[in-house]
This record gives sequence, structure tokens and C-alpha cells, in this order.
Amino acid sequence: MNTQPGVSSSVSRSGAFFVRLGFLAGLLLVAFQTDLIGQDAPQEPDSVAAADTLRPVILKPLAVTATREPKDIFATAAPISVLDTVAFREQMPNTAADILKNLPGIDINGVGTNQTRPTIRGQRGQRILLLEDGLRLNNARRQSDFGELPAIVDMNTVEQLEVVRGPASVLYGTDAIGGVLNLRTGGAPPLAAGNQWGGRISFIYRDEGEQVRPNVGLFGRAGKFGFDGSASYRNAKDFFAPTGTFGDITLDNDVRVIDTGVEDQNYSLLTDYSFNWNHRVWVKGEYYKAQDAGFGYVSNEDLGDPGAVTIAITYPDQKVGKLSAGYQAQELGWAIADRLDISTFYMDNERDFVLDVFIPFGPGSGLGVLNENFTDLETLGVRAEASKLLGGKHVLTYGLDYYFDDSKNSDRSTTEFVGGPPGPPDVNETPTVPFATYGRFGAFAQGDLSLHDRVSLILGARFQDVRSSTKDTPGLDNPEVENIDSSEQTVVGAANLLVGITPWLNLVGTVGRGFRAPNLIELYFNGPTPEGSGFLLPNPALESETSLNLDVGLKYRRSNVLFEAYYFNNTIRDGIRIEMIPDSMVGPFPVFQNVNVDKLRFQGIELGAEWMPVAGLSLGAGFSWLDSKNVLEENDPIADSYKTKLTADVTYRAPNGRWWAAYDLRWQGDNRICAETDEECKSQVVAPAVGLTLPSFNVHNLRAGVKLFEFGRTSHSLAASLENFTNELYAEFSNATFFRPQPKRTFLISWTTTF
Repeated sequence: MNTQPGVSSSVSRSGAFFVRLGFLAGLLLVAFQTDLIGQDAPQEPDSVAAADTLRPVILKPLAVTATREPKDIFATAAPISVLDTVAFREQMPNTAADILKNLPGIDINGVGTNQTRPTIRGQRGQRILLLEDGLRLNNARRQSDFGELPAIVDMNTVEQLEVVRGPASVLYGTDAIGGVLNLRTGGAPPLAAGNQWGGRISFIYRDEGEQVRPNVGLFGRAGKFGFDGSASYRNAKDFFAPTGTFGDITLDNDVRVIDTGVEDQNYSLLTDYSFNWNHRVWVKGEYYKAQDAGFGYVSNEDLGDPGAVTIAITYPDQKVGKLSAGYQAQELGWAIADRLDISTFYMDNERDFVLDVFIPFGPGSGLGVLNENFTDLETLGVRAEASKLLGGKHVLTYGLDYYFDDSKNSDRSTTEFVGGPPGPPDVNETPTVPFATYGRFGAFAQGDLSLHDRVSLILGARFQDVRSSTKDTPGLDNPEVENIDSSEQTVVGAANLLVGITPWLNLVGTVGRGFRAPNLIELYFNGPTPEGSGFLLPNPALESETSLNLDVGLKYRRSNVLFEAYYFNNTIRDGIRIEMIPDSMVGPFPVFQNVNVDKLRFQGIELGAEWMPVAGLSLGAGFSWLDSKNVLEENDPIADSYKTKLTADVTYRAPNGRWWAAYDLRWQGDNRICAETDEECKSQVVAPAVGLTLPSFNVHNLRAGVKLFEFGRTSHSLAASLENFTNELYAEFSNATFFRPQPKRTFLISWTTTF
């Protein structure tokens, strides 16, 4: 009998690791054998054909987000990253945000199965615009630091994910001050494809959190009618973080990260009618439902500090229903337009939010504060845009968009002393935000000008009008926030220049002004902060943030080599931040308020490279450096994103497509909240649990897949991953101060059938 504590569990964990690693090795062996079995007898092919087959070539993806026209990203005068379904199916991410971690300039905010959101160049939340097929998903009722969930769009419907790093306010308006994430979903087969039908069924299992995730998709066309539908379900329990040390935090055992599971489901159905090759109308319905999602936290007992405040943030229920429709036409030959795209949608977003805070006074006693919120947000949106080819080489894109939010909510706050004299709890049902509407109207125009065979210039401008109105709200008697009408007009512009030095080397320069109007939370919220650390007062006098962004870079591409490098500097004026009001308290909470702070500066370097030395073998690497600060208040640090990040990956794909294997790593260097010698900063900053230095970490992943067999139009494939296979304890930097670590070593496996 083993009498040493922890030895048997350690052996068990090690055994499980080697079983998973052995499975990956076995998968590769099966793939290799399948590859050999599937090879035809040796032949003497034509030498030119053989050379073409074996030549290593990097694909040339097209993107539409930066220019609104399909364009090779090498010829696009903007820093943009593109991922497609190959990456989605191989990495099996929970949400679109999870697959961005290895891209230059991008970090992750949030933790859990469905609560992650992207951070681009140090900007997050409402400073990042989330789009689905070019239509905004951001709304005016989300907290400024968190933004809308990418999870409301099913990854099984996404065919291409495009990230614009840097402002894109000209084309998309408010919120696109830091970057844009556009989820481009699939559609029915085009009319030119003829009558057909097909589909895809897959099942994913993730051992950490015991997650199961089946999904099915069907598409088809019968004459002029086409359709594309999907359904998916996911059930995941809380995951565990591994034993280890991260800064000043040490976990002696694997610990549960509470509220990181979810049960959710996605459904979508698109139908279209193509009048001819160039004209089509479409209608799409989508529904998302999530239960028992949360922001995640580790118990104070597991952190070794049982006397600390406990904060639990959960979404017991969220439902999003969306109905959209549109008309698309091309090759019109009109005097004012060659292409016309009109889209409209209605979306109803209902969610319950619970903030549960317990402040201990001593053993068995303390103060419990339970805040419950229900929000019903209805959004109506429309976007109409057209483009015209001028002079055979210039493209003018112009249009209008309008988005209108109607927000209603109810709140209930219950305060109760535990372990003290018996008495009824104090219940307050005063709403934290008044009923309100929020409208955004914009008119924009952008010209993509070909000045020379190797010189292109994009010039654009937008006029934006943002209006909010608060209404009489049941249970609210606060003249400071009721029956207020406000409006603000903004004009922004941008210029992007691309100069081709050689056919393989392009120089890129961009300069642009972005903006973000304050939302309903920032203007009118009155209550405990979502993190439970203070009490937030309203500020209806807030003004819009504005930014001036500069990018200078180069893009190099040969048939098998790709390299890009950028330097950026984004200065935000009147930046909205939550600041403490000195010597003010509401009950046990310090008082905070959203204020305009001048000015925040984010600058950095982004490098990315890919090389295919031989057919099938791809080597990639990336490097990012980010420096952020409040220019006018040096002791008010902004250190919740990476300082330096290094990524690398190696992938091999069998030339006949039967199997593949990959390894990738990500290293993020430490980031100091205060410099070691800056005593003034240390005296003014409350040190997080991990300490005043967010520590560096390494993450390693192994992946492999094999196409098992084909029968007619049906094929079956198997893929597996071993994520964080070194079992390192770490937290993404935006999750480090309120410590929310990532999962321990995780094994994923998926089975996919296409037909």
C-alpha cells in the first residue's frame, strides 16, 4: 500500500497524460499507414505536372472586412488576419475568440466555455466591434470592459474569421476604435453550382470539463431555391486548473475554476432565392440559448485566503433570437452602382445577470450582497451599401447604416448579515439603469484608388449621429438619469496607402481617426460594479472617445514565403475609464464613476511569418510587443494585456490530404503593473493576488488528424488535440488581476462525417 499522500493521484494523472499522448501517436501511425495504403502504384508522371504537384505554395486568402470588396490581403492596405474552416476544425475552439490567441496583436479577455472575448492591441470590450456578416452584434447595454459574446454565433456556421487590427470607424462607426472581428458565415450553394445537397455531422469531446458537443449542418439547392441550416448543442462542467505557481499564487492541488461550465445551443437556417446569376434575396433565422454560464473564479480556500471577499458573477440564462433578411445584386452597370447590398435584422437579447458578493467579518459572519438583473434588449438594424467601378480601376463604396436599441430591465438587490443578530434582509428593487433607447445613424463613403500599377490609396470618411433617450422606469425615482435626451455628432476619416516596391514587397501606411460613443451602462448605471469591488455612479455628461491611429508596415510574399511587420501608435483622447471618487463610500463600497481621461496611448510592433520549405510542411512564427499608458497620469498603469508575445508552429499535411500533424507554442513575457523602482506607483495601486508583476507563461499544444475512409460522397475523419500538454498554471493577462486561470492539460477528440 502506498502511504505517501498525493503519489497515487500523481501517478494516475501521469498515466492519463501518456494515454492521451499515446492516442495522438497512434493516430499519426494510423494516418501514416492509411497514407501508404492509399497510394497508387508508382507511375512516371509528366515532369511539369509532378513539379506543380510538389511545389510548396501558400494560399492567398481574400478578405472583405477592411475594404467591403473581396481583396487579396497582400494587396490590402491594412493590418488584417484571416482564419478559415481548416483552422476551426483542426483546433476545435469553444468560441471565435479562443482561436485568436496565436495571432499577432491579439489577447483574450474572459475565461470559461463561452465567456471569452478578444482583446486587440490592448483594446477590449466595447472598443472592439463584433460583426456577423458585416452587421454589428455590439449593443448599448453591455459592460464597457466585456462587450458582446462571440459565442452567440455558432462556430459551425462560420466559414471565415477576419480580424482588422486597428480602427475601422469609417466603414462601421462607433465601437470600431480598437479593431473589428467579423464572423463570416456560410450560405446556400450559388446558383452556378446547380442542384445539389450535402451536410456535415460532428461530435467533439473535451475531457477537461467533460464537455460534449454534437452538431449537424445541411445545405442544398433546388433550382433557384437554396438553404443552409445548422444545429449544435454543448454541455460542459467546470474545468480544473493545474497544480503550480503563477506569480504570488501557488496551488498545491488541481483546483476547480467555479462557474466556467455552460449548457448552450445554437440553431440557424438561411434560405435564399436567386432570380439569376446576379440577383438574390435571402432570409436567415438564428437562435442561441445558454444556461449557467459564468465569469469563473477560484475559491478563497483554494487560494489560501479564506478571509477574502468572495465574488461570483454568473449568467443563469441568456437567449438571443435574430431574424435577418437582405437583397444582393452585382454587375448592375448602373450609373451610380455596380453592386448593391441591403441588409436588415431584428434581434432580441434577453439575459439574467447575478452578482453575488460575500464580505467576511470573521469566522461564520459577514455581509452578503446579492444583485440580480434581467435585461431585455431589442435591436433593429439596417445597412445599405453600394459600390461603383470608376475609370476601370477605382472602386467607390458608399452607404448608410442605422442601429436602434430599446433597453428594458429589472433589478433586485438583497443585503443580509450572516452570523449576526437575526433580522430580515434588506431588499432593494430600484433599477440600476433606466429604460432607454439608443440610436446610431451613419453615412459613409470610401474610395479605393489605383494611382499606379504598384500604388493604391484608400480614402474614406463617415458622419455619425448617436442619440440616447431615457424613459420613465418602474421603481426608479432619480431625476439625474430619467427623461434625458442626448445627442452627439462625429466626423471621422482615414487614409491607407500601399506602395509596391517589387511584385513581392508592399509598403503600407495608414492614418485614421476612430471614435466610440459612451453606452447606456457608462452614462446611466447606478449600483455595485460587476466585479463587486465598488459602487458605480452615473455620468450623463460623458463624451465620446476619439482616437488617432498610425500604422507603418510591410508585406512580403513569394510563392512559399510570407512575412509582415507593423508598427502602430493609437492615441485615445477623452478615453472613458472608471476612476475612484476620493473619500466617498456607499455602504461598504468605495465609489467609482466613468470619466473622460485624456489621454491613453497604445503602441506596439507586430511580426508574422510563414515558410513552406517543401510541399506539406509549414513553419510559422509571430512576435508582438505592446506598450500602453495613461500619458497624463504615469502612475495610473494599464497593464492588463501582454507586453511581449512570441508564437511558433509547425504543421505537416500529407500531400494527398489523408493526414496532418501540428505543434504550436505561445510564450508571453511578464508585464509589470509598477516598475520595481517606482515607489509612488506601488503606493497608489492595490496589488492583485498574483502580485505587481503579471508573470510570463508558456503554452504548448499538439494536434493531429486523419481522414479514415471515403465511400462515395461520404468521408469520415478523426482529429485530436492535447492542449497545454506541459500542464502549466497560467492566466491570460486580462484575467490575472481577478485571478481566473486557464484549464489544465486537456484532451480533445472529434469525429466528423461529411456527405
